[in-house]
Amino acid sequence: MGTKDMIALCSDFKDKHDSVCIFGTGDFGRSLGSKLLQSGYSVIFGSRNPGDSRLLPRMAEVLNHVEAAEKCSVIIVAIQRDHYDFLKEFEEVLEGKILVDVSNNLKINQYPDSNAEYLAQIVPSATVVKAFNTVSAWALQSGSLDASRQVFVCSDDNKAKQQIMDIVRAIGLTPQDKGCLVAAKEIEDYPLQLFPMWRLPIWTCGGLTVLVFLYCVIVDIAYNAVKGNDVSVQLMITIPNRVFPIVSLMLLALCYLPGVFAAIIQLCRGTKYSRFPNWLDGWMLCRKQLGLVALSYAFLHAIYTLVIPIRYSVRHRADMSILNQIRQNITRTLEKPLAWRSDTYLALGILGFFFYVVLGITSLPSVSNAVNWREFRFVQSKLGYLTLVLCTGHAMVFGWNRFLLLDRYRWYMPPVYTLSLVIPCIVLILKLILIIPCIDNKITKIRQGWERPSSNKSGAKIKTYDVAL
Repeated sequence: MGTKDMIALCSDFKDKHDSVCIFGTGDFGRSLGSKLLQSGYSVIFGSRNPGDSRLLPRMAEVLNHVEAAEKCSVIIVAIQRDHYDFLKEFEEVLEGKILVDVSNNLKINQYPDSNAEYLAQIVPSATVVKAFNTVSAWALQSGSLDASRQVFVCSDDNKAKQQIMDIVRAIGLTPQDKGCLVAAKEIEDYPLQLFPMWRLPIWTCGGLTVLVFLYCVIVDIAYNAVKGNDVSVQLMITIPNRVFPIVSLMLLALCYLPGVFAAIIQLCRGTKYSRFPNWLDGWMLCRKQLGLVALSYAFLHAIYTLVIPIRYSVRHRADMSILNQIRQNITRTLEKPLAWRSDTYLALGILGFFFYVVLGITSLPSVSNAVNWREFRFVQSKLGYLTLVLCTGHAMVFGWNRFLLLDRYRWYMPPVYTLSLVIPCIVLILKLILIIPCIDNKITKIRQGWERPSSNKSGAKIKTYDVAL
């Protein structure tokens, strides 16, 4: 073989490996093609109508499917599963090629097998790699890849998988090796999940909101209506401003209650090498989401509180009170105990809300990634319990001695604010017991690997969590 032939062969080999073929000229195919061109790759589109290339990138070459496949070793199949059958027509051309399946389905478990596995069955002579299905066409076009930078890649051929992962890195994305092609089913289900870790917090928040709202309506609106006093105007501001802080405090306490349960279970079992019950596992994994939902309700409470002075009913009541004092020639003196109570109540609320916000900020990935584990543990655990103490104190000072007044028990139902204190007080009491030195030392030893001699050592290890007890 002559020198010219060698140069031509090397040039052809280089072009094949620097060129990427894309089957499909839809939104995703065009967007991915533009991104590949920007990253220095030659892009060849395989199309049913090579003559119609108005929407395709100018630097890209457009050929029919067979000609495009012959020129590239990597072919990105950006078409829906229903149209895979046309690949059988030129299966011999696809032999030894890398087919990258980027498709998604309309719903989870739409087909018994994954699209990538189905593609491998149709073209058994090619190597199939699953990738790019978690990236949207809009993100590729706009460059806003921060929220979808991670790309899951799986294949039965490690060499082909590494080659696709190199392409992923070249266009500025982050590949994650998910193993063999059998993982394609899970990868295809991932973009179809709608906030999986938020379901329990949202349902919990929604349930508590409805229950507390109905309770307030019964003890305030319905009770007064029976007595002949129409206070239905409270439904717009007053009742919601009771519901939001109560539910927020309950949710905040529910963030720390599973950690207390976990410590008690470890203490009783005498080992950390035993899996928690499934309900506790799920609860602990969604604590961050619970806390963020609680913080959103705390924000609503703060906003609703700020609008109190501008409400018509409040201004009317204040005006009538002043007029009555003038008519009756009454002078009101400053009640210092009431002033202390009011200022204490407000101070505890302001400080509690401040630390609430700090907890929420440190839960953000960009912030949590910038601190080490000890710092994150300090904020989420130590400051978290401080926030719970401050918010619980805020509710207690607000209620003061009202729970002792019989007229507050309308239809024998306790004041609504007392219900908000049940879960926080349980959490704080249990936590005070667990931090007793003799008990705390025992828990620390267990978490460092110590086991009670009679404990079962054959159990599976428990999961670890981001938010410490």
